[in-house]
Amino acid sequence: MNARMLHFEDETAPAVRLAEAAGLTAALVERHRFPDQELRLTLPSDINRPLPRTLVIYRSLDRPNDKLVELLLIARHARRLGIQQLVLVAPYLAYMRQDIAFNPGEIVSQTVIGEFLGGLFDAVITVDPHLHRISRLQEAIPHGYAVALSGAPRLAELIAMKRDSPLLIGPDAEAAQWVQSAAEATGFDHGVCRKVRHGDTRVEVELPAIDVAGRKVVLMDDVASSGHTLARAAEGLLAAGAASVDVAVTHAIFAGDALQVIRGAGVKEIWSSDSISHPSNAIALAPVLAQALDQVPTAIS
Repeated sequence: MNARMLHFEDETAPAVRLAEAAGLTAALVERHRFPDQELRLTLPSDINRPLPRTLVIYRSLDRPNDKLVELLLIARHARRLGIQQLVLVAPYLAYMRQDIAFNPGEIVSQTVIGEFLGGLFDAVITVDPHLHRISRLQEAIPHGYAVALSGAPRLAELIAMKRDSPLLIGPDAEAAQWVQSAAEATGFDHGVCRKVRHGDTRVEVELPAIDVAGRKVVLMDDVASSGHTLARAAEGLLAAGAASVDVAVTHAIFAGDALQVIRGAGVKEIWSSDSISHPSNAIALAPVLAQALDQVPTAIS
């Protein structure tokens, strides 16, 4: 197979899982930070013996700012080497939330970063990007091939193993698509809360018109960041008589004290995919990512 995968040390485990699933050889990019905060990257010494036709870069874009510079350096260098096809596998795709200017003068980062990545890579593969005012990832990444996968089916498989006949609940309307997808895969009952946001961490959550008394509830969402929306939903569900509340998310950002906030609300278990390396990782995305790699135009072979 005339393709190789590159990854960074902090993402070795999920990258190797994907390489094995896709039948690729994985190699490490060495990373050094100078005292002035500049980065020095070093590719494997045998990268051009022989030169692969396709280079797959695995880099999930949580805490994205340094990583975007890494991608710029690697992609430009790879083109100079003569590599024909560059594919980015970024299970978490950053800067997708700001898709319109909410206030005068705000920069719409979704299109800026999308065009940046589309200019570097022939294909971008991601999972559950934060797209709520556009219907397709190609609208954010207008150049090349871009595909957005869903982690909901994999999470649904996990939930079915962990809980008997749970009630799936989305903490807000934006989570409806993941909850519905998981419910269709499992046949579990489901509903969606209504959220009113007063700031980054101040939210109110209204429960759906479903009797939750005595039910084992699993809150599902694409991403857990501050944790406050999930926490408010969990508190409401437990106050309404839920037997237990667990959380299942695709992307485990858990910024700051998010885990403490969620657990302090009475949540029992927290499960996530390995899109972002975190102790809560409970399901691997390698099978779906490998399938997506196999379908990239001008196949990786």
